[in-house]
Amino acid sequence: MSNATARVRLVIPEAPPPAGAAPGKQRDFTVGGIRLGVLDNSKGNADHLLKFIIEGVKSQMKVASVVSLRKPSPSIAAEKAVLDQLAEEADCVISAMAD
Repeated sequence: MSNATARVRLVIPEAPPPAGAAPGKQRDFTVGGIRLGVLDNSKGNADHLLKFIIEGVKSQMKVASVVSLRKPSPSIAAEKAVLDQLAEEADCVISAMAD
């Protein structure tokens, strides 16, 4: 028998978390409700899934407005103008993929 100590080297293949944007101005959602943004990636049935999500959010909290935008193709990123509009008009954004 050997008294040698076995060594195990663990490698965790995770990248460090990306730096997030600084938090913006806080809003009181209880007064006027949340401004909900929706980004449809244009895959089949994504619009149906997003509709169910919007209805669920509305059943749980007051929603002041919904801005719903759609990408022309699921394979390309949303245009800067679309992202800028969502950032300006929504407090949070929901995006969904479906088939």
